[in-house]
Amino acid sequence: MLTGRCEYDKSPNVAAGCAGACSVGWGDILARLSGAIAAGRFVLCVECYPGAFASEIAAAIGDRLRPTVRIRTDDCFKPAAEIERMLAPYITEDRVFGKTNGIEILDFFDPVRLKEARRTIGAAGDGLIVVIGTGATLVAETWDCLAYANMARWEIQQRQRRHQIGNLGCTSAHETAAVMYKRGFLVDWRAADRLKRGLYERIDFLLDTNDARTPKMISGADFRGGLDTTVRRPFRVVPFFDPGPWGGQWMRQNFGLPEGPPNYAWGFDCVPEENSLLLGFGGTCIETPAIDLVLRCPRELLGEYVLSRFGAEFPIRFDFLDTMEGGNLSLQVHPLAPFIRRHFGMAYTQDESYYLMECGDDARVFLGLKEGVDASRFAADLRLAQSDGPPFPAERYVNVWPAHQHDHFLIPAGTVHCSGRNCAVLEISATPYIFTFKLWDWGRLGLDGEPRPIHLSHGLENIQWDRTTRWVERELINRVKLIAEEECWREECTGLHESQFIETRRHWFTGPVLHDTHDTVNVLNLVQGKCALVESPRGAFDPLVVHYAETFIVPASVGPYVVRPVPDHGEPCATVKAYVRK
Repeated sequence: MLTGRCEYDKSPNVAAGCAGACSVGWGDILARLSGAIAAGRFVLCVECYPGAFASEIAAAIGDRLRPTVRIRTDDCFKPAAEIERMLAPYITEDRVFGKTNGIEILDFFDPVRLKEARRTIGAAGDGLIVVIGTGATLVAETWDCLAYANMARWEIQQRQRRHQIGNLGCTSAHETAAVMYKRGFLVDWRAADRLKRGLYERIDFLLDTNDARTPKMISGADFRGGLDTTVRRPFRVVPFFDPGPWGGQWMRQNFGLPEGPPNYAWGFDCVPEENSLLLGFGGTCIETPAIDLVLRCPRELLGEYVLSRFGAEFPIRFDFLDTMEGGNLSLQVHPLAPFIRRHFGMAYTQDESYYLMECGDDARVFLGLKEGVDASRFAADLRLAQSDGPPFPAERYVNVWPAHQHDHFLIPAGTVHCSGRNCAVLEISATPYIFTFKLWDWGRLGLDGEPRPIHLSHGLENIQWDRTTRWVERELINRVKLIAEEECWREECTGLHESQFIETRRHWFTGPVLHDTHDTVNVLNLVQGKCALVESPRGAFDPLVVHYAETFIVPASVGPYVVRPVPDHGEPCATVKAYVRK
C-alpha cells in the first residue's frame, strides 16, 4: 500500500554560517572579487570543474573586471581526435563499461600550446591576468587569487541530457547522455577530483554555478569551515530521482516528487560520489559535491580502518528501487571481485541487498537458481531470447520469493537476482556504480525507445551455479539474529552475507537508542516511523530530524549518538544501520 507520507526532505542542508558570508548574483560576486584584486600585476585563476559553463563565467568576469590578459584553458588542449585516441583503451567500444585509469587533467593539454600560454602569462606586465577553465591552475602554475567553480554531478548529468555540454576536451555534446556519463565517470570526474584534492586548502573563493541564473560564492575559508562542520555531525546528502522502464509510483507519492516523468525508478539517497551537500548560510545554500567531504576529510568521515581498506572512497551506498505499479527490474548478476579487478580495474565489486520498505500483495523477488538448473540450457534460452526467439522463461530457472515489508534479501556478487513489480526497495550495497550485467530485460525498450544493453557473456561467466533454492533460503533471506534487547528497543543483525563486507543492524524502538560509530562511518535509514531525532549525548552537535525513508550519514568522528522517536513514546520506529565489518 502507498502511504502518501510527504515529510521527506528533498533539500536537506547543514547550517554552515551566516547569511552575509554568501554573495548572490554576478553583481555581488564580481564586486567581491574586484575588492580582492590588488593593484599592479595580479593573476586571478578560475579553476572549473568539467561541466561548468566556463564561457558564461568568463564573459561575466570579462565584462566587469576588464582583464588585460585572458586565457581559456580549452584553447590549450590537444585536438579532440588526439584526446579520443588517448582515452580509447579506457573508454572501450562497450556501450556501458570501460576501465579505470590514472588519466590526469594535465594529460589533456597540448605541450606546445601550454608552454605558449605560460609564456604569455610570464611576459605580462601590470594589470589583471585571468586564467579560466578546467586545468586553470596547471596553466597559471602560480596565482594571487584562486576561485573554484564547483559542479554537482547530478547537474552535470542534466546538462549532458540537455546537450548543453560535452565531455572534457571533446566536441561530444551530440553524443547520447549515456555515452557522456560513461566518459565522465571513467575519466573526466576522476581526473578533476585528483586535481581538486591538491587545491582545497588554496581556494580563496568557491563559486556555485549549478543554477546558472543565480550564481553564488563564498570564501574558501567558509567552504572549508562548512566541510569541517559537516564531518563532525550526522548529516544528509541531497537526493535525486530518475525514471526508468520498470519504474513505479511509490517515491512520487511518498516523497512529493513532481509530475512529468512517467515514473521514478531510482532514488539516490546516499551515494556521496554522486550526491551533493547543501551548506546553509542563513537562508541561502551553497551546493557542493559530497565527494568534497570524502576527499578533504576522509579520516574524520570514514574512520581509520575504512580509510586504510578503501582509501578516500565512500564504500556504502543506499538507494531506492521503486517498482510499485511498475515492472520487474532486469534479471541481472554482479561481477565477482577477481573479474571486476581483471576486466575493469575496480578494487571491489557491487555486493548488495534488498530491504523491503513497503510492497503490494503480489510483491516478489527473483533470487538464486532453482535446484538442478542446466547451465548450458539456461544460457541457450537467454541467447534465443536475445535473438528474437521466445521470451526467456525466467521462472523456469530462477527462484521467485514472496516479499513482505521489512524482509531483507542478501545478494552477494555472482547471484542471479532482480526485484519484481510492486516493491519499494531500499538497496544497501557497495559502491562500484555501473557494473551490472543484465541477462534479460523482459523484452522491453528503454525510455529512449532503444533496447537496453545486455551483457550475456560477462553475466554467464560470473553466475555462481551452486546458489540454488536451498542455499538461498538458508543463506540469503531474512537471516535475522537477535543481538540485544532492552525495555524500549531491540537490536537485530539482518546481514549481509559473510562474503560481503557490509554489516547491517536493525533497531526497533519506542524510546532512545544509544549508538556508537566505533571509529567507522555509519549509514542509517528510518525504515519505520514518521519521525526520529538524532542527538549527541554530550551536546556535541545540534539535533538532526529525520523522517520516514530518509537516509543519514554519521561520520566516524562522531562517536556516540542517540536516535529517539518524535515524540518519545509515539508509534514504534525502526532504523537499518550499515557499516564496514572489521
